[in-house]
Amino acid sequence: MTSSSITHIQSRDNAFVKDLRRLAQDSTAYRKQGRVWLEGDHLCRAALARGVVPAIAVFSASFWPLVPAQYAQSAIKIIVLADALFADISGLESPAHMGYLMDLPAAPALAPLTAAVVLDRVQDAGNVGSILRSAAAFGFGQVLALKGTAALWAPKVLRAGMGAHLGLRLVEGLEPEALAALQMPLIITSSHQGALVQHQRLPWPCAWALGHEGQGVGEAVAARAALSVRIGQPGGEESLNVAAAAAICLHASAVGATAAPTQAH
Repeated sequence: MTSSSITHIQSRDNAFVKDLRRLAQDSTAYRKQGRVWLEGDHLCRAALARGVVPAIAVFSASFWPLVPAQYAQSAIKIIVLADALFADISGLESPAHMGYLMDLPAAPALAPLTAAVVLDRVQDAGNVGSILRSAAAFGFGQVLALKGTAALWAPKVLRAGMGAHLGLRLVEGLEPEALAALQMPLIITSSHQGALVQHQRLPWPCAWALGHEGQGVGEAVAARAALSVRIGQPGGEESLNVAAAAAICLHASAVGATAAPTQAH
């Protein structure tokens, strides 16, 4: 890197700083700006591991002299912010002192034969990020977010996803009718219908639909389901957190696919 590639900023009125603040604090700003803010060492390392070339690397002034070479050399441009500015922008309680701006990936089309997780108005950012992590861990290559679901590239979802975004096909803003394109069974969970998930022969590939934290899967999605399964709760709770339910169901599919894969019809 040459010195001409590095810009130092100290003013909170700087246009770049204003845009970065919006990206870090506004859940949908990425749609307007066409960029995503990855804050912190973990997300930045995950991006590099996936071959992402950051458009801009941003470092706090105190951290800049300590930055490992691979973090700086991977970016097209470097911005060094005064510590107070970085802290003001940060979405973290303890600012991470570094982050990458990456271009928002082009919106992909739904892949009819790729195992999927369908999010039907799941609204909590932490739940959505956790479900993305489970999807990536258990071999589900795409996440299909219906309208009303939390913005997939929102800062809080990114942090909860811990890098899972970068290995998934993410499709947002779908209507339930779009699920007709899936060429695999759609499965839903219920607290009172269907066989226990561990007793069910699960198809592979498949799509799991997970619904709103309070209302569950909507009627338009449930009507398209080929299978409904139940998660046993001997402790007597009324329902599981949607992210916990997702982990159980996706793991059951992954184990079933490994043990005795079946073809979707």
